[in-house]
Amino acid sequence: ARELQATGETARKRDTETPAQLTAQEAQIVRLTSTGLTNKEIAARLYVSPRTVEYHLRKVYTKLGITSRHQLQNVI
Repeated sequence: ARELQATGETARKRDTETPAQLTAQEAQIVRLTSTGLTNKEIAARLYVSPRTVEYHLRKVYTKLGITSRHQLQNVI
């Protein structure tokens, strides 16, 4: 939160009318996942851990109402 504030940016407000709206990080992970990269490869590109990628994918699956990586290709 402090880093975001230091940049002069603010976090976007969550809106109950748009629960499926993806964060920038989630959208980036979805794009990379749809190219066929593994969680480990995505993590290396984004400088995060594979567990962080898994976390974001779980949130994406919930938001979009899907259950597999294969279904992500139909979303994009």
